[in-house]
Amino acid sequence: MTDHENPTEPAVRDAGDRYEISVGGEVAGLTQYLDHGDQRIFFHTEVDEQFAGQGLAGILVHDALADTVAAGRRIVPICPYVARYLTKHPELADNVDPVTDEAIAAVRGH
Repeated sequence: MTDHENPTEPAVRDAGDRYEISVGGEVAGLTQYLDHGDQRIFFHTEVDEQFAGQGLAGILVHDALADTVAAGRRIVPICPYVARYLTKHPELADNVDPVTDEAIAAVRGH
C-alpha cells in the first residue's frame, strides 16, 4: 500500500473494514469491504468532493485490491467503481469471484 514519506502525497491504509486514502493527513476517500470466508467483498467507494478529479479513487482501489490479493483473499466487486476498475485491469481476473446472492446477503446483514 502507498506509504509515502511526503505528507502531501496520497497514502492508503487498511482501517479494519475499509481502506482509506489520505492527502496531507486528511482522509480524502474510502472503499468499504466485508471479509466473508476467503473473500473480501467491496461494496462502497467514495472520494470527498473537494478531492475529486485527482485520480485518488484509482490509487485507493489499486492499493486495496493489491493488499487483498497479497493477503490471499478473493475479490468480490459489488461496488460499481471496483467492478469498473477490474474491467480495466484483466490481470486481476484470476483473483475475482462473481457477485452472488450470498455475498449481497452478507453485506446486507453486516
